[in-house]
Amino acid sequence: MVVSPEVHPDRRVTFRILAPKAQEVRLSAGDIPQLAAAARGGEAAKISQLTKNQEGVWEITIGPIDPGAYRYNFNVDGVSVIDPRNPSVSESNNNVWSLVYIPGAEWMDTRNVPHGAVSEVTYYSTTLKRFRRMHVYTPPGYELGSGKYPVFYLLHGAGDCDDSWTSVGRAGFILDNLIAEKKARPMIVVMPAGHTSTAPFRGGAGFSGRDEFVTEFTADIMPYVEKNYRVLAGRENRAIAGLSMGGNHTLNIAIPNLDKFAYIGVYSSGLLGVFPTAPARGGAPAPAPAKPQGPSWEEQNKAVLQNAALKKGLKLFWFATGVDDFLINTTRQTVDFFKKYGFNVVFKETPGAHTWIVWRQYLNEFAPQLFK
Repeated sequence: MVVSPEVHPDRRVTFRILAPKAQEVRLSAGDIPQLAAAARGGEAAKISQLTKNQEGVWEITIGPIDPGAYRYNFNVDGVSVIDPRNPSVSESNNNVWSLVYIPGAEWMDTRNVPHGAVSEVTYYSTTLKRFRRMHVYTPPGYELGSGKYPVFYLLHGAGDCDDSWTSVGRAGFILDNLIAEKKARPMIVVMPAGHTSTAPFRGGAGFSGRDEFVTEFTADIMPYVEKNYRVLAGRENRAIAGLSMGGNHTLNIAIPNLDKFAYIGVYSSGLLGVFPTAPARGGAPAPAPAKPQGPSWEEQNKAVLQNAALKKGLKLFWFATGVDDFLINTTRQTVDFFKKYGFNVVFKETPGAHTWIVWRQYLNEFAPQLFK
């Protein structure tokens, strides 16, 4: 019987697939540091190549790998396939990945603590005129009680979907562990689908705030949550954060509705398309963003940006981006932009790039600061 993946005690991982007629099999796993480094250095083809034994089983061992959840798939003679021996998967907007978890980080491991529940919730979007899905985390004991809880809206990035934060993002386990250690308040976490189609995120509408998801969030998602879950009312009991595309969505939702949110988090992102993108190291300067048709983002939101009373009720405005992230310049300029308008912004430049490795860490650091 083919076993795959096999996680060894030293945190090396062996991947296997039975494909006796295949001519070439490679492993694809962008977040695994060894493969990512090889890709940057042009050695990815060599390092990701599996070898075949006499039984037709292809095999590769990678590692040691830092604790965490990692997506992967196989490329078999040019065709991408998930691991047929692994039932653990993580969804994206228009595909699915196999998922392997390497234990060893207590803050996101599955531990013997009270666990909350993660539900797949189907709702009807009046904005999009069709049924949609979101994932909702309810804290331990929610189903047995009658109390109300603060609500945290957690948004994913481009290419991903509402499953991503709970599968590769480990959000449920991170919250379980924080709540068990009394580092975070019990809260409801709502993880909606940020893409409104299977087309790639192109940003243009989202840059100006006219993205369909931004409209759907206020017209459908928030009202559904407040009707169907025991959530506390008031700005002080409402938080929102997102990564990459979701960070841009966060700003396009929260700033025009600043009276509704007291906690805002932006992970590896900023106001996308408003500022020039940083050039690649050693490359030519990046071109300035195209001039928007109609009022700029700043002009659209100037009344809120200048409202001192709304800023007083904003308890946390938190940014974090890795120093090797291609959006680090966008984050820096976005932070400077809000500081110009007198916002009290917290900004952390961390090690790392544009990967789930940092986003799980950001959630683990951000959630304990909520609802104080």
